[in-house]
Amino acid sequence: MISVGCCGYPVSRSAYHAAFLTVEVGSAFYALPRVTTARRWRDEAPEGFVFALKAWQPITHPHTSPTYRRLRPALGRDALARCGHFKPTDEVRSAWARTSEVAEALGARFVLFQTPASFYPNSNHLRDMYAFFKRARRGEAAFVWEPRGGWEDKRVQRVCSDLGLIHGLNPLWGSPRHGSVRYYRLHGRIEGRRIVYGHDYADSELHELLECCRGQEAYVYFNNTEMWRDAKRFRDLAACAA
Repeated sequence: MISVGCCGYPVSRSAYHAAFLTVEVGSAFYALPRVTTARRWRDEAPEGFVFALKAWQPITHPHTSPTYRRLRPALGRDALARCGHFKPTDEVRSAWARTSEVAEALGARFVLFQTPASFYPNSNHLRDMYAFFKRARRGEAAFVWEPRGGWEDKRVQRVCSDLGLIHGLNPLWGSPRHGSVRYYRLHGRIEGRRIVYGHDYADSELHELLECCRGQEAYVYFNNTEMWRDAKRFRDLAACAA
């Protein structure tokens, strides 16, 4: 089964629900919705709708990340220094507790943890990551990890296996896949070290993506500028191939 959606709502929720049966709430990375808001979204969604939630960035990203310009609510200077990289701090634990509460209110099937390039595989990072995931209560949600930076495939495979994580990635960038479910995030294209979100996917790329999905349950979320159009194109392609 291939489930297709977007990283966020590019149109009204009612229009989105008419087109797709899954969404990744990517805005939660910057500002978590209220629990009451998450429950309302859950109640408004059609039967069988699947939510994925991107974890709040104080869990994964240090305060030096440019993404903190959009962090809400703002945190004090001392608290900021204790954020990110799964550190064993009160700030990270609190950020996870709040993320978990929203995930439960949504009835989320997945919680996505995206780590930045600064979270490279050294002993301190691995120690803190292992401690975090062995301690974190999962509830009904599966955990997805999307690493960036210098992670070799064998190390990613080992970490996912040890911690029961699904490997989140853009399969068109050539990375292998791990986990019982394929979780794909289509950001656009890579130019050097830069992601170009203003990328329109060609028919050939969508056919290649379809091949990456065959033979296993797959969730595909578009995160490029033309996510609404490209996700509908891929949805229709997958339906014709079924």
